[in-house]
Amino acid sequence: MRILLAEDDPLLGSGIRAGLAQHGFLVDWVRDGMAAESELATGTYLACVLDLGLPRQDGMQVLKQTRARRINTPVLVLTARDALTERIAGLDAGADDYLIKPIDLHELAARLRALVRRAHGQAEARLSSAAIELDPAGHKVWREGQLVALSQREYDLLHALLLNAGRVLSRQQLEQRLYQWGNEIHSNAVEVHIYHLRRKLGAAVIETVRGVGYRVPRTPA
Repeated sequence: MRILLAEDDPLLGSGIRAGLAQHGFLVDWVRDGMAAESELATGTYLACVLDLGLPRQDGMQVLKQTRARRINTPVLVLTARDALTERIAGLDAGADDYLIKPIDLHELAARLRALVRRAHGQAEARLSSAAIELDPAGHKVWREGQLVALSQREYDLLHALLLNAGRVLSRQQLEQRLYQWGNEIHSNAVEVHIYHLRRKLGAAVIETVRGVGYRVPRTPA
């Protein structure tokens, strides 16, 4: 899952980025409010961790501007501002969750997974389609009850498709979910990962919609 981190403290930001990476998140890190607002406007991220005390533009203003533009990216406010009035103001401004520093990285990761799940209309913690099941918390995938070993890219691609089960995702949309800043993207990278996933999980798991992209079928209710 690719997320945006907006935090100006270099030590804290570095620790959060490293900690979330261990939980399987791809983290792009910005250090001021104007950069955060600009990145959120791209609609690239599945969620954002937003500090309020940012330079150049306060995090609360970033949040208000983002929601005014009808950008629905889930935002978790992470701040030292612990007054009840501050928490209420942040939630009323459009934050989806609010955590007070210092934080536990396991809790932060769990809250982010919950935000992403709810944003995609997924009620269950585990994602599934037909005989395939994926556990975001445990970072594991099963086929017909048997654990399947996937590379990080294969896992991230399958996760993106399962979050959007029934919907077609283009190659560009999948690339945005698989690669963070500074990673070189080969022209056929998505196709290669799709090929390997089909070999491991079965050819029918991922459908190709010619000229549009890829999807996994939605499991009937």
